[in-house]
Amino acid sequence: MSASEDELTAGYHRFRAEHWPAAHAEYEALVKGQKPHTLIVACSDSRADPALIFDAKPGELFVVRNVANLVPPYEPDGLLHGVSAALEFGVKVLNVRRIVVMGHAHCGGVNAMLNGAPDNCADFVAPWVAQGTPVVRHVAETVDAHEVERAAEEAIVRLSIRNLRTFPWIAEREAAGDLTLSGLHFGIADGVLRALTDKPRFEPLT
Repeated sequence: MSASEDELTAGYHRFRAEHWPAAHAEYEALVKGQKPHTLIVACSDSRADPALIFDAKPGELFVVRNVANLVPPYEPDGLLHGVSAALEFGVKVLNVRRIVVMGHAHCGGVNAMLNGAPDNCADFVAPWVAQGTPVVRHVAETVDAHEVERAAEEAIVRLSIRNLRTFPWIAEREAAGDLTLSGLHFGIADGVLRALTDKPRFEPLT
């Protein structure tokens, strides 16, 4: 057994000993079905776990994670679209009331958009992050050098929200007031969530 497997097994035992006794009734109730209030599109980064950041209970969040928290535009072409499939299920079946796109500081995916994907990630990472490259490179040309990283990360959250609105069943629900879309950015070093508002830069969440 590898060291990582040992860590996982140890974590499982802690879960069973420390968490499960108080939570098993919640899990038993969830066998009947889930009713999450929010769908979160977040980065796969191990430092930015939505359930931990929002102190969420099981069944509260429907989470979609990928490199750089990207939402591609609506393309019902019969091909494989993992993010779009999760959105469709979350909105049409689970009837979530909110979709949140959460970016984070020091995002490797956004860095790949700015500086190129690693040479050994040409099969999937490079074409995936390419959808955000024009946006972040425009940002890099319009802000001071010390602001580029966070401004680019915020720009990708905005891009994903724009792309969410290309899904007709999301746009319709938003227009009817049945669904809200919001953007957040998590600061790894300071633990602060900043929110997309009508201001140029994200503001600390209050």
